[in-house]
Amino acid sequence: MAFLVLALITVVAMAGPLLALPTKWRVPVVAGELFAGVAIGRSGLNLVDASDPTLRLLSDVGFALLMFVVGTHVPVRDARIRAALGHGAVQAGVAAVLAAATGVAVAAAFGTGHAPLYAVLLASSSAAMVLPIVDSLGLSGPPVLAMTAQVAIADVACIVALPLALDPVNAGRAAVGSLAVALCSVVLFLLLRRAEQSGARARLHKLSENRRFALELRIQLAILFALAGLAVLNNVSIMLAGFAFGLVVAAVGEPRRLAHQLFAVSDGFLGPVFFVCLGASLNLSELAAHPGMILLGLCLGGGSLLIHVVLRLLGVPAILGVLSAAQLGIPVAAASIGTRTGVLLPGEGAAVLLGALVTIAASAFAGQRAARRWTPPAAAKPLPTT
Repeated sequence: MAFLVLALITVVAMAGPLLALPTKWRVPVVAGELFAGVAIGRSGLNLVDASDPTLRLLSDVGFALLMFVVGTHVPVRDARIRAALGHGAVQAGVAAVLAAATGVAVAAAFGTGHAPLYAVLLASSSAAMVLPIVDSLGLSGPPVLAMTAQVAIADVACIVALPLALDPVNAGRAAVGSLAVALCSVVLFLLLRRAEQSGARARLHKLSENRRFALELRIQLAILFALAGLAVLNNVSIMLAGFAFGLVVAAVGEPRRLAHQLFAVSDGFLGPVFFVCLGASLNLSELAAHPGMILLGLCLGGGSLLIHVVLRLLGVPAILGVLSAAQLGIPVAAASIGTRTGVLLPGEGAAVLLGALVTIAASAFAGQRAARRWTPPAAAKPLPTT
């Protein structure tokens, strides 16, 4: 039965590419995968039990790989982004202050007591969403670079802050575990940079390519799983382990062949399994039973858009503000972790994802508008995403 369920998940996950096929819609692939999971899970036909240990393990592996890929999308090696870090840091800082105040207000209005979580959600931006839009549309210019730096900073900060915001009571223990993951990531960066500079990585790459050993992929996965294991032992989310290792690989430089291999493993199989299982774990009937959660989702999505549009006071064009509000990794992680641990209220996980979908829809529209202003007549060289 496990293989039949896995086959069903793989088939229904094709809803993601099918919905994303019309380019003018700009629907993220993950949206279709989430909807497919909702259709066959608790809210729909109930054909998939997302709590099954086998599916949960595969889903966790997909989650770790997803966050790893998100980390590799942060353009830490791009000199243009580094030059814009000052403006980006100011913009991200102002957005964080506004998000903290708004999060307190939203939590008080809905009586959830989750002000820290809402603050992180409202301040977050998704590099995995925004950077591909900037890349595909060829957006360029100082405002775009500052916005890109802001998104990268917000993404890193919110991924670190999310586990602490989800469980403030155990924030001290989580902070120690996060520090352990961070220190291991620093050591990994030094070792991998040394291997790159000494030519050891190039020799390994040549041997692996000639003999078809896929050694780089094996090593990367082993490191990723080891970091994830360290995180679990210290009661830290595997999202931080995956993201931290992704940053390390982005800083050292990811070989093109390895990027293709990881894309095949993550986006072709384990990523869809994660998103379908996440959708299957949500009970949208709770939204009907708690209609206030629908309003909460709209407030979270609309609040994030408003906060980022207010950055216009710092000289950020409103369209780029809307684009920078796109959310994906943080809301998905919050819904996944919060639902699994029981931290979230009934329907709150679905509300968080609803808010993310609001920002995604708005950012798709904003990207099209931004292309008319910040795309040069001759196609500009796109920003690298790794």
